[in-house]
Amino acid sequence: MLLPMSPTDSMFLLGESRDHPMHVGGLALFVPPEGADPRAMAAMLDAALVRGAVAPLLRKRAARSLTTLGQWGWESDTEVDLGHHVRHDALPAPGGTLELTALVARLHAGLLDRSRPLWEMHVIEGLADGRLAVYFKIHHALADGVSAMKLLRSALSEDPETRGMPAPWEPLVRERRALALVPDPPAGGPPGPFDLPAAVLRAARGAAGEAAGLVPALAGTVDRARRERGGSLSLAAPKSVLNVPIGGARRFAGRSWPIERLRLVAKHADATINDVVLAMCAGALRAYLGDLDALPESPLIAMVPVSLRRDPSGEQTGNAIGTLMCNLATHLADPARRLEVVHTSMSEGKDAMRAMSSVQSLAVSALGAAPLALGMLGLGGPVRPANVMISNLPGPAAPLYWNGARMTALYPLSVPVDGQALNITCTSTDDEIAFGLTACRRALPTLEPLLGHLDDELGALERAVVLEGPRRGARPPSTARGGPET
Repeated sequence: MLLPMSPTDSMFLLGESRDHPMHVGGLALFVPPEGADPRAMAAMLDAALVRGAVAPLLRKRAARSLTTLGQWGWESDTEVDLGHHVRHDALPAPGGTLELTALVARLHAGLLDRSRPLWEMHVIEGLADGRLAVYFKIHHALADGVSAMKLLRSALSEDPETRGMPAPWEPLVRERRALALVPDPPAGGPPGPFDLPAAVLRAARGAAGEAAGLVPALAGTVDRARRERGGSLSLAAPKSVLNVPIGGARRFAGRSWPIERLRLVAKHADATINDVVLAMCAGALRAYLGDLDALPESPLIAMVPVSLRRDPSGEQTGNAIGTLMCNLATHLADPARRLEVVHTSMSEGKDAMRAMSSVQSLAVSALGAAPLALGMLGLGGPVRPANVMISNLPGPAAPLYWNGARMTALYPLSVPVDGQALNITCTSTDDEIAFGLTACRRALPTLEPLLGHLDDELGALERAVVLEGPRRGARPPSTARGGPET
C-alpha cells in the first residue's frame, strides 16, 4: 500500500539532482570496550547483517503511483538488501583526521538509490587511535535532523554493561511507536466509509480557523523583515561568496568543544547556548571571509531551523521544521556586541513564532525559505533569503554505548544548496558540543581555517563576556577537540 508523502517531505525529492544530494548524515566515533578492538565491533555488526531484521522506518521506499496522482508516496520494502545498505570501508594510513574527513566527504556526496530505502551506513576501520567510525546518511524526505538524532539515541544505551544490543538498523521493541511505518489503528478497527467524511469536516473546520489567523501572521512577518527585526523572513541578506550555485562534490570538517565553556558564556551574557553557537559562527565567518577579502559590509544573515514539534515524546519521523532569520552582526568587530545582536534577533523571532500556531509557523517559515526552495527546484531568482544555514540539534545528555563501546563524538553532516554553499550543524553529546561543517567543494577552497576561527571566537567571547578586571586580557587555554582524530 502506498501512503501519501507530505509536501514538505516530497520537496526534498523533487529538488534533488546529482549536484544537489538531499540527505543528512552523521559521523560517530566509538571506543571499543576493554579487551576488544574495532574488528570485534565490526564483527558484531556483521552478525546483525546475517539476522536480516530491519526497522520499519528503514524499510520505507519512495515511490509514485496512480493512487497518489503521480505524487511521491511511501511504501514498505519487504526485502531489504542489507549488503547494499551497510558497507565496510578502511582508511589509508595514517588513519587520521584528514583521511577520515576526506572519505566521509566523498561518501556524503553520493546520491542514495531511490529504488531502495533511502539510507546507508558505512563502518570505517583503520583509525590510528584504535577507534571505530560509523558514517550514516538518511534522505531528508525520510527524516529531519531531530528525527535522525532520535533514531540514533534509540539504538544506544546509557549502560556500558548492556550487551546483546541490536544493530542501529534493527527494530527495537521499546521504540516501536517511534519507528513504526504507520501509527496503530484506533480501537474498534480501521475507519469505515461514514467516518471519513466526518474526519474531513473536522479538518476543514480546523483549517478555516487557521486561515483566519494566517493573513495577519504573514503580514506581521513581512513588516518585521521590512524593519530588519527578527523573524522568519529577511530582506537584508548581502551578496557573498557563500551564495553561489553549487556542484555535487563536498567538503567536510568537524571539531568539538566542552559545552560548559559555551554554557558559561551564555550565563554571563544572559543568552542561550544556541545564541553562543551563532555568535561563534558569526565571528568565525567574519574572520574567514576577511582572510579571503570577501567580507560584505552589511551583516550576514543566518537561516536557523527550529523544531515545531509540540510533543517531544511523540513520533519523530518526517519533517516538522520552521525557520528563523538571524542577524549575525558580522559588520561589528566587538564579539560581545555581536552576541548581543544575535540574542536580540533570535529573541524577537522566537517571540513572534510563539504567538502563532504550528500551521501559521510553517506558513511564515515557507514564506522566508521560498527563494531557497525555488532554487532547489531550479527556479531560483535574485532574492537571497539568507547567507548560511546554521542548525543546533538536541543530543543526548549522558554518555552512550553500543554493546559496551562508548560513543566519544558525533559530527553532523547536512545539505548545502544553491545559494547557500555552506551548512553548519551542531549537536551536543554528553559534555561536548560538536560542529559539523558541510560545504560545496567548488565554492569554498578549504574548511579547516573555519575550525580555527571558531576556536578563536569562543576564546574571544570568554574574554569579552566572562573574564573581568585585570584578567580580561588573558586568553583561556584552548580545549578544542581536534575533530574526529582526537
